[in-house]
Amino acid sequence: MIEITLSVGLNDAATKRQEYQTEMYVDVMKHVCQSYHVPFSYIVSDGGYFHENGDFTQEKTLVICLIDPEEGVVDAIARDLCVFFHQESILITESAVRAYYIKEKLSS
Repeated sequence: MIEITLSVGLNDAATKRQEYQTEMYVDVMKHVCQSYHVPFSYIVSDGGYFHENGDFTQEKTLVICLIDPEEGVVDAIARDLCVFFHQESILITESAVRAYYIKEKLSS
């Protein structure tokens, strides 16, 4: 299986500051992932980014984890979030993982 991670900064590309509350970005991200029928998990992290012009920005970052998504969906989600959050770019990483579920119930 493949694990895809999207790192999405929350600072606006032009103003280099976070324009909205973090919860608003999380709500938009959840809606985008749900609209593509992709299961996900996420954390809000602190990060830093070098803009194309060399400026450095420290910012809150959404780190979104997708396990074995359908081909093409990851780029579509990244494009949507890039536009909606007014980002210069979104970092996507891909790793091979061994993923499985454990299910258990209490006995009667």
